[in-house]
Amino acid sequence: MVKSFRRQYLFVLIISVLILLFGTLCLQFSVYASPLSNAHHLVKAEFINSRNQYPAGGRYPVGIRLNIAKSWYVHATDNHGATGLVPLSLSFSALPSGITIKNIRFPMPILKRFDSFSYPLELYSGDIIVYATISIDPDLRPDIYEIRGKLFYQACSEKSCIPPDEIFVHSTVRVVKKGAASVWMNREFFYSTSSLESKRELFTDGSLTLPFLFTLAGIFLSGLALNLTPCIYPLLPITVSYFGGGSLTGSRYVHAFLYVTGLAITNSILGLVASLSGGMLGTVLQNPFVLIVISSILFALALSFFGLWELHLPSRITTLASKNFGGYFGSLFMGLTLGIIAAPCIGPFVLGLMTYVGQKGNPWLGFLCFFVLSLGMGLPLVILAVFSGSIKKLPVSGEWMIWVRKLLGWVMVGMAVYVIRPLFPHGNWQTLIFAPVMMAAGVHLGWITPTGRGSSTFAYIKKIAGSLLVAGAVIYSFFVIYSAPSLNWRPYSETALKKAATEKRPVIMDFYADWCLPCRELDSRVFNDPYVRKLHGRFVLLRIDLTSRHPGQDMLVGRYKVRGVPTVVFISRQGKEIPELRIESYVDRKEFLRRMKQALNR
Repeated sequence: MVKSFRRQYLFVLIISVLILLFGTLCLQFSVYASPLSNAHHLVKAEFINSRNQYPAGGRYPVGIRLNIAKSWYVHATDNHGATGLVPLSLSFSALPSGITIKNIRFPMPILKRFDSFSYPLELYSGDIIVYATISIDPDLRPDIYEIRGKLFYQACSEKSCIPPDEIFVHSTVRVVKKGAASVWMNREFFYSTSSLESKRELFTDGSLTLPFLFTLAGIFLSGLALNLTPCIYPLLPITVSYFGGGSLTGSRYVHAFLYVTGLAITNSILGLVASLSGGMLGTVLQNPFVLIVISSILFALALSFFGLWELHLPSRITTLASKNFGGYFGSLFMGLTLGIIAAPCIGPFVLGLMTYVGQKGNPWLGFLCFFVLSLGMGLPLVILAVFSGSIKKLPVSGEWMIWVRKLLGWVMVGMAVYVIRPLFPHGNWQTLIFAPVMMAAGVHLGWITPTGRGSSTFAYIKKIAGSLLVAGAVIYSFFVIYSAPSLNWRPYSETALKKAATEKRPVIMDFYADWCLPCRELDSRVFNDPYVRKLHGRFVLLRIDLTSRHPGQDMLVGRYKVRGVPTVVFISRQGKEIPELRIESYVDRKEFLRRMKQALNR
């Protein structure tokens, strides 16, 4: 009986173990058979060479074609700080000595919304093309070398995500001696029109290509289009005053060219530094010393218009150079200085260009792109400068031209005040400061200046102009004092942001600066709109003033990826940014209202 029980017990135990083993094998088979287990098969990578062989001492484009399985998505390189998501990354760290692969550029991702996230995610799907640059040391021995890279990614479908995984990118490259001939390969890959990034492949082995020239033409035309934004407005009266009232010698076309070249150089340097460092374009205007220097230059130039001094360099310097060096240098210097004012003119295209230059990591390429963009922005200023300089060629010139010169001097005084305006106390004081300038100009031009006393007609015209300026100052002051206040912005604080999320209220965050003309245009034309004011009570309004540096600024600018002002960020009721509603340039009231309503409907 005991033996029979033991046999039965042993039989049950063996059957149980066999069932357990069979179940484990089935489970393992189901796991390996599922798509989640085949992570290595979800993404395939192929290394693409641009040459049949690479001469030593050169830099050449290479590519990596990634194929992502159907119905699967790979997280892009950035998802606005979303936690728990592993971004796509590609590295070539274990390379033979003398070979480096840098400047890895991913294409623009797509936006897709998942139920588990309150905002769209940046993803890749299907076939994508990644570009990079391979550099060969001049002294590298000719041979065939193995290239080995690592792709780290996380893939998700509509319903599930796999754990982060990695695949390896394998290839070989043939290195030949410096100066040897090489043949292009895979031209259709590097010049494909199906990829936005392929159009941006601008360099081969350091020489310019035809697509690069077309790209520069597009950047130049985009610079022309930026003249339709408010950013360029402050430079218009300065240009008219400088070229219309200055005693410039030499070719006026050369002066205009040097003036705009100076603008472009400063604008390009600031844009390049901002794009490669990740800083905010316009940061230099947060320094009061810079504002005082620019304002002092404009004010000193205004004094020369009033005849208090002449714009010339010391005779020794001009003798060493040339007869007109002082004048030409002055135009270039004015452009270099005023380029600081023009630099923060940032629209969506400029932000995209900054991102592109930052990804390229090529300082020469970045400077050239921004320089061409700045030339496009400055072309209307060249035309304006030439025509402003023709004022003195008008017929019947005489004392009235001296009066016009003084009028332009007052315009320059007004621009000097405009530049230094952020240093005045906030509120109406910053706007009212222009009223005394207008009134002083009216009194001086209408009654004090002695020009035109020999002509009763011109004296009459002077008094009318002076009276209009004085009356304009009074009316201007009245409208400033009694104008409707802007929206009730509160200073940014983490407490206010958390409280808004607790109360399920959406938030509008405005990154603002007094030296940003589009910011003030938004204040006066958009934020004061009756319909905007009607809806603003349903939001929490937070403003981050970037006029001058303050503690915590870098943290906020980095967190919200602010590359320039104006930047308006919409935060949902759940406390997450709504990326597609972000504003990074001037928009009209209809567009702003549309985004407010979309934020409320989330």
